[in-house]
Amino acid sequence: MSLREHALYLFRSAVGTVRPAPMLKRAVKLQGDRCPQLLVKGQAFPVKRDLYLVGFGKAVLGMAAAAEEILGDHLVRGIINVPLGIQENLQRAGMQEMLLKPHSKIQVIEGAKNNLPDPEALKGAVAIQELAEALTADDLLLVLISGGGSALLPAPIPPILLQEKEKLTKMLASRGAAIQELNTVRKTLSLLKGGGLARLAYPAQVVSLILSDVIGDPLDIIASGPTAPSSHSVQDCLQILAKYNLLHNLPKSVETVLSSSPSKPAAPEHYSHVCNIIIGSNMLALDEAKHQAESLGYRALILSAAVCGDVRRVSRLYCQLIQLLCLGFAGLGEGPLGEEVRANLLQLEAELEIPGLKLAEFLQTLRGLGSERPICILAGGETTVQLQGSGKGGRNQELALRVGLGLHKAQATEVRGHPGRCEIIFLSGGTDGQDGPTEAAGALCSPELVNEALQEGLDVEAFLSNNDSYTFFSQFRGGHHLLVTGLTGTNVMDIQVILVRATERS
Repeated sequence: MSLREHALYLFRSAVGTVRPAPMLKRAVKLQGDRCPQLLVKGQAFPVKRDLYLVGFGKAVLGMAAAAEEILGDHLVRGIINVPLGIQENLQRAGMQEMLLKPHSKIQVIEGAKNNLPDPEALKGAVAIQELAEALTADDLLLVLISGGGSALLPAPIPPILLQEKEKLTKMLASRGAAIQELNTVRKTLSLLKGGGLARLAYPAQVVSLILSDVIGDPLDIIASGPTAPSSHSVQDCLQILAKYNLLHNLPKSVETVLSSSPSKPAAPEHYSHVCNIIIGSNMLALDEAKHQAESLGYRALILSAAVCGDVRRVSRLYCQLIQLLCLGFAGLGEGPLGEEVRANLLQLEAELEIPGLKLAEFLQTLRGLGSERPICILAGGETTVQLQGSGKGGRNQELALRVGLGLHKAQATEVRGHPGRCEIIFLSGGTDGQDGPTEAAGALCSPELVNEALQEGLDVEAFLSNNDSYTFFSQFRGGHHLLVTGLTGTNVMDIQVILVRATERS
């Protein structure tokens, strides 16, 4: 197989291991008939009377199908909010295991077109709210949460209108706000987020099964933390709005809610009836990709599961890392050029402040590498893009194109050991199968592709300035370099695959 085929295989293997049904079946069991207990990763929860289910997110349909199979007749009723069109897409793809059976006790509501709150998502949120409010102390509520859950659980605190909250979220995203910042603002303005769902369900026992799509797996941030005590106050929300220069352009309804919100988050003891359990994450996907890469003969290393920051800086980090690998293959990794690249990398590490990234230790493992084995570098997380143009694309496609352009420029230096001495492929993709308002999950790029584009008269810099990476990749061989998977039914943020191998020296 080619490097491109290897990269695609590794991405699909990573996504496959975080498919919701296998994960849920590994984590959840129901035992006993007369005195049934729900077992979740070794923790037991007695089913005293009725068992209910609610869920929201891109992976929740598959999770719910598996949960209903496990729970059987003990499940009384369920409501889940899932992305618009996901049932039809999964049906078309033949992914029957992610679909509910006929006559299911679980009601499915589709909404949140393009991962944005809409009236259908609001309808589902209201239905979930009403179910939670009717529970008693003898009931058990199983909550399924995955990435995309925040957009699928929009219930603004009155008098805020859904359109007002959506407009504010769009403005924050367009100015480069990170997912953690977006969710902090969302939950401050929401009835169900920030622990709201758990408070409404009291005194019922609440057990949440969570597929994390946020760096560091913070319970109060994933899907805006509907069943977790918030670690943020209204002051945190105000600081974020000030950071992006939005504090003086707020609708009056938002100002009203912010001015009347509690100054401190609710105390953790108010959530003694809740148990939150993470059953899947980005690292689980990366571990599987690493295992598969090693089986293909690669020396595989995981850089981080917490890559974040603006795509411009992250692309520079990856470009410098790839250049160092190529210098190593050329026998120049320990020389002045190699030391210069190492210094650049450490400077970028300080600028990006990626949680848990220990680049110095990582670079130490790259020393003394020969050229006999190809290298696979894996990473995950979620980058951000500051929108400047009106083009079409997403963070993964833009990241891939920026890496390809950066490596092409490095080739142009004509330095011995530059990336031209290596064969390189870079892949970046969203595990949910979506990257911005396109059908692509991401893209694959190489310096050769950028060189081909320039020879054909395409202005790569102009595509990037217009945030138009999708249009760029669409120019080539019927979108051959676009990563198109369709909706995957899961979501654990993004995955990057870097494959590098030495070419024959002249």
